[in-house]
Amino acid sequence: MSRKLIRPKLANLKPRSRSKVDVTPMTAPGATQRKQVPPEQTNAENFYYLKQMSCKTPMVVVMCDGEELQGVIEWYDRDCFKINRTGEPSVVVMKRFVKYMYKERERRG
Repeated sequence: MSRKLIRPKLANLKPRSRSKVDVTPMTAPGATQRKQVPPEQTNAENFYYLKQMSCKTPMVVVMCDGEELQGVIEWYDRDCFKINRTGEPSVVVMKRFVKYMYKERERRG
């Protein structure tokens, strides 16, 4: 006894749709473009520090505990910056302990 393999003809099959892996928002017809993820760093902070350093702007740094430091920013990196103070020693400040900072001429009072 011989067995006969029964296969449907390829012409009779419905065309398969593309798998979800192949379809991307850019290639799908009529699809709207997805929002891009914003960059992790905008360099605005770097620009601000460089501007204040080059102008030697007197700054007031308010720490999380309420202490205020006054001076000119000498240098900075990712985690900290150094403030030169007049009449007092320079100090390195960790950014994670800074509540906010502003220019000394903007002080209200």
